[in-house]
Amino acid sequence: MPIVILRLVVAWASVAAFFVLGDALLGGLDQWVVALAVFAWLLAVIMWAAFGVVHEAEILAHRLGEPYGTLILTLAIVIIEVALISAVMLGAKGAPTLGRDTMFAVLMIVLNGVVGVGLLIGGMKHFSQRYSLKGASSYLAIIIPLSVIPLILPNFTTSTNDGTLTSFQAISFSIFMIALYGAFLLLQTGRHAEFYREPPSDDPQAAPAEAGHDHGDAGGPLAKPVLFLLLNILPIVLLAKSLAKVLDFGIARLGAPPALGGILIAMVVFTPECITALRAITANQLQRAINLCLGAAASTLGLTVPAVLAIGVLTGQNVVLGLSPTNMILLAMTLVLSTLTFTGTRTTMLEGAVHLGVFFVFLVLVFSP
Repeated sequence: MPIVILRLVVAWASVAAFFVLGDALLGGLDQWVVALAVFAWLLAVIMWAAFGVVHEAEILAHRLGEPYGTLILTLAIVIIEVALISAVMLGAKGAPTLGRDTMFAVLMIVLNGVVGVGLLIGGMKHFSQRYSLKGASSYLAIIIPLSVIPLILPNFTTSTNDGTLTSFQAISFSIFMIALYGAFLLLQTGRHAEFYREPPSDDPQAAPAEAGHDHGDAGGPLAKPVLFLLLNILPIVLLAKSLAKVLDFGIARLGAPPALGGILIAMVVFTPECITALRAITANQLQRAINLCLGAAASTLGLTVPAVLAIGVLTGQNVVLGLSPTNMILLAMTLVLSTLTFTGTRTTMLEGAVHLGVFFVFLVLVFSP
């Protein structure tokens, strides 16, 4: 049986199992053996299905070219992220900071962790790497307002004093963020599409941009990879509620920091995409990696924030978006460093080491605020 089909069989069989036996399985979480087994099962299936999403998105990227390929991947990943966050918020009814923690974790993991490791790997293998300055700059131009407005501004408004937004602010900011991100997508896939394509290499002997990547793509209509993409996404969405219950139970029983839930969701969702970005950097395709990393940050903010605020408004839940003073400093440092890193046309190992340093500080502060 081909691995693509096996993955779908396992994922949909898990969905059926939790549909039929979910109450019994989740009812035994007080027993650590049951809790660990259920968590491992759900995590493995969701991660495997997420890798399936990446595989099908890479096939589409191979056929459609940039920026459409990475755009499809980032949007698919954000759908999974929104599903997981929504499942936790609607299930726990007591996770006011989950959306904020997840989005902040995504920014730290992607903009510092993945970018740092990627630039170190790329620097060691290729010394320095080229990319499209206009493409990277346009990503940062939209990431800055999309991160500052929801994650910092709520701490300084006078309508509320706890890092939340009023309903009017939530609706207005959501409309603005969707409109801004929508305008960015129109330009990215239209007039300025060339900004997001791999620049020509200085080395005339360099391999083509897609060399070295076996997508298992024999060509044909787009319907098949699109269908398989959806068939991999749906089990993740359907299993999200069960995983949310296990995460909520585990964090409460362990007395772990609340921010750990957001970090775990970010890691579950973005690990396959991060691996894809690192593979692209190893193959000297830095622009594709930038499209993945910075695109993930932009889409997370542009789509997840409105989704989280919509859940809060519709269900009457308290949604805290404003970061703590410490995390505001980390976010500001990350935005400044990212702007400095992508101000030229080449990157080196030094920038990677600096970003990794900020990521290490983030991890320390999670467990020792």
